[in-house]
Amino acid sequence: MPLQTPPLRGTHDERGAKFTEFGGWDMPVEFDSIRAEHAAVRDDVGIFDVSHMGQIHVSGPDATVLMQRLTSNDVSRLGVGDAQYATITDEDGSIIDDTVVYRLPDAGDEPATESREGEDHSGDPTYLFVPNAGADEAIHERWVEHRNEWDLEATVDNRTDEYAMFAVQGPNAVESVEGRTDESVADLERFTARYVTVEGVECWIARTGYTGEDGFELIVPWSAAEQLWSAFDCQPCGLGARDTLRIEAGLLLAGQDFDYETDPRTPYEAGIGFVVALETDFVGSDALARLEESETEEQLVGIQLIDRGVPRHGYDITNTDGRVVGTITSGTMSPTLERPIGLGYVPTEYAEPGTTLQVVVRGQSKKARVETTPFIETVQ
Repeated sequence: MPLQTPPLRGTHDERGAKFTEFGGWDMPVEFDSIRAEHAAVRDDVGIFDVSHMGQIHVSGPDATVLMQRLTSNDVSRLGVGDAQYATITDEDGSIIDDTVVYRLPDAGDEPATESREGEDHSGDPTYLFVPNAGADEAIHERWVEHRNEWDLEATVDNRTDEYAMFAVQGPNAVESVEGRTDESVADLERFTARYVTVEGVECWIARTGYTGEDGFELIVPWSAAEQLWSAFDCQPCGLGARDTLRIEAGLLLAGQDFDYETDPRTPYEAGIGFVVALETDFVGSDALARLEESETEEQLVGIQLIDRGVPRHGYDITNTDGRVVGTITSGTMSPTLERPIGLGYVPTEYAEPGTTLQVVVRGQSKKARVETTPFIETVQ
């Protein structure tokens, strides 16, 4: 099956980007070097093409009910322009995907709003949520099936191929975006968003990101992607730097730090119990309520190698007696800290920061220590 391509695939190729397959997409992994791109985001500003992320649009009289029943956080708390991090869980409370949910202006107030099913939902609540790369079709199908099963009135559209998505991240991200908008975005608080005209193009701009730094994510019309991308004169960054940045910030990656098919995990195990609003009665809430009453057997923790080596996905974690007790899910040599760090699941008895463990790197046991995450100071 051919890979999906972002709207700027040719532009990135001309810039000299190296590419990799990710979630069924052909995406730039590196433009200049991972270290240079990482440093630009930590010290200045960089821009990422993240158009491989899904875009699911939900509107209608029962849109809030549908979103509330299928995501783990409390959607009813969202006013127009608010965003929240959430998980999508199965009946057993295992994470199918994680996502960010945005409350858009109500239907009829949103720019260029139209119903894909020919229904008039003017004035109804409208949401956009962002599944991970390659998950949009399955998640869209899940929403449609449950809408029909529960006999809810809501329009569910998969708009992944209609919008590009860019992330402008770093301590100078505000200045970079401000110079290209028709109104100030500096007043946007974390996890808030609104429509803003950028270089003459109406975009949804959110004060969100996946790097641990300040910044914005811009959802822009697919047809205007090149116009918007070219307007930003800053370091282009690929998925390689995105990965090292998010590991330093202790942020999860679907398919690595949880995998619904091969390594199902609950939000409590993954260290994101704060996204669980049990009072909202979502799919999986009963199972998670039972789990909350008992101690989680395993937890995702930060790991730092003391000995020389780099922890990588799939490496065994052992106790000091050499018995395997866990697995590394993500790891890198931190460009910021210049230390080998990673994330991994261990039994709760080994999860206390400062606990001495070992990581098996290419057949050799390396001394390691449990660390608190994030590994660096991040924007809250």
